[in-house]
Amino acid sequence: MTGFQGFPDEGLVFYEGLEADNSKTFWTRHKAVYDGCVRAPVQALVDELAGEFGTAKLFRPYRDVRFSHDKTPYKTHQGAVVAPEGRGPGALYVQLSAEGLLVGGGCWRLESDQVARYRRAVADDVQGPRLRSEVDRLTGAGWEIGGDRLVRVPSGFDVADDRVDLLRHRSLHAARRWEPTEWLHDRGALEEVRTAWRDLAALNTWFADNVGATTAEPRARR
Repeated sequence: MTGFQGFPDEGLVFYEGLEADNSKTFWTRHKAVYDGCVRAPVQALVDELAGEFGTAKLFRPYRDVRFSHDKTPYKTHQGAVVAPEGRGPGALYVQLSAEGLLVGGGCWRLESDQVARYRRAVADDVQGPRLRSEVDRLTGAGWEIGGDRLVRVPSGFDVADDRVDLLRHRSLHAARRWEPTEWLHDRGALEEVRTAWRDLAALNTWFADNVGATTAEPRARR
């Protein structure tokens, strides 16, 4: 039988061990477990979902420690993201760790031109209420709303009270988490991710329609 068959428990145990001993010695000794019980099933999961949602990119397991006070070399989770090209913000995310499964969607970072368009859309009397309604719906369905926010409301905007908190956002995303459970180890995990990603479609469409891709120059790679 081919395709995604669940996340083996050994993968979660691997991350428990990596959290306790984030070293090259541990990584080298257990890399075969990472390859077979973490990376392979995550790849199989997103491959099965690609026909509906697009091709996902798996993140590297190595941390960039050059500019970080935390010098531990390895990430303690495996993430994958679907970010359709040309539509701007509105990504889909899935992550496996010792804590279980996390799915998310929305935008994690906006450039200055995108922030400006986002604020204008929130202030708009048609598009602003649409975002408010969708964020409220997701919250009611158990999603956690996060993102980079200003302490104060930016000046120059006059919005209804129920949209003031949205105006403070410089990015906005939704996430849902599941602790380790039986369905994580079978194809039930595939259906949970599929259902969750479908639930994020309206949020991502709002961002694509109202914010779009950045016109800023690409950031220089450090």
